[in-house]
Amino acid sequence: MRGRSARAPDEANVDLTPMLDVVFILLIFFIVTSTFAREQAIGLEPPPPPPPVDQPDQPPVPAILIYIDESNLITVNGRVTDIGSVRANIERVVAESPQSALVIQAHPKTRSGVVVKIRDEAYNAGFTDRVNIVISQT
Repeated sequence: MRGRSARAPDEANVDLTPMLDVVFILLIFFIVTSTFAREQAIGLEPPPPPPPVDQPDQPPVPAILIYIDESNLITVNGRVTDIGSVRANIERVVAESPQSALVIQAHPKTRSGVVVKIRDEAYNAGFTDRVNIVISQT
């Protein structure tokens, strides 16, 4: 028999250069055509610092306390109310004392949507910079 020479089969090579070109072109296309939207977030302001000791005491500013318990029951200054009449209650208290601040105190198990709706109602009632959100520990 004739001697056969053991020759390794030719390896199949795939040229990946065109695929990489297409991927980079798509990447550039998506970066150029994308738009970046700025998310709206709830603005939380820390309370102001206490006045200096040598300054005379000022009368305390009355606050509207809105409490939301774990079953999403809403009370405005101790009066039980529903979410539809929160704005009316806020406007009533503001009519009595216009310089009052608003404190929304929520139980940790309260739904966040309820807190956001109450904050929106406070903004609609005219409170834009005096709204504080507090999470109660109990």
